[in-house]
Amino acid sequence: MNWLWEPLRWSDLLDIVILAYILYRTILILKGTRAIQVLVGLLSMMLLYVLADRLELVAIQWLLDKLLVYIVLAVIILFQQDIRRGLAKAGGTFFPTFRGNTDVSMIEEIIKASFALASRRIGALIAMERNGSLDEYIEPATQLDAVISHELLQAIFHPNSPLHDGAVVVKDRQLAAAQVFLPLSLTKEVSRFYGTRHRAALGLTEETDAVVIIVSEERGTVAVVIHGEIHPCSDANELRDHLQTIFQQGSAPPIVTAPSS
Repeated sequence: MNWLWEPLRWSDLLDIVILAYILYRTILILKGTRAIQVLVGLLSMMLLYVLADRLELVAIQWLLDKLLVYIVLAVIILFQQDIRRGLAKAGGTFFPTFRGNTDVSMIEEIIKASFALASRRIGALIAMERNGSLDEYIEPATQLDAVISHELLQAIFHPNSPLHDGAVVVKDRQLAAAQVFLPLSLTKEVSRFYGTRHRAALGLTEETDAVVIIVSEERGTVAVVIHGEIHPCSDANELRDHLQTIFQQGSAPPIVTAPSS
């Protein structure tokens, strides 16, 4: 094995370490967003291209030669906003920030507020950031950076509050912003009984790994949405179980078919 290490210089090791760190931080930036799926697809195509070259698969290699440039351009056009935001915050994001897990008291405050609002038939939308950044939705909204409490959440979503339109975003154990407008889902599979609030929750969770809690003013019900799936919660214990599963174990709860009414 000496032949492997003899030509290796300390500068080569430094080069490898820096490149590995940059790739690692880039993956962390993309983690939890739809961009990571595109990255995986591009890497798969590159691997296929290498295999086609080694195995002399002429037709596949010719096709990839013609398509690869256009695919890269299409990705740049489609994700230009994501690329711009990533480059803008790269200076701060490439150096790690240490954030603790979602604490129990914060979850309890959100649960208490959700069912208090549901009992009064007041609609609400609470988005909770996970790995994928929600900064693009927070920036144009009303900045709060407030400690989370059920009293504050109920005050924000009260119909007479100037902040009740849109969603609130929970980030870094704080209520980061209110009047946040989320992207609407374009899927046609959503029940016609669901309104804009549900479509907004589905739209955000289809694009990121965020968790959204919906309080329906029409039905006085509570549901948690993750990965484009709506999970109705009949009581506080069920909502608590869902949130603990998501934030403590990093996985989504079992899929439950939402009722149509």
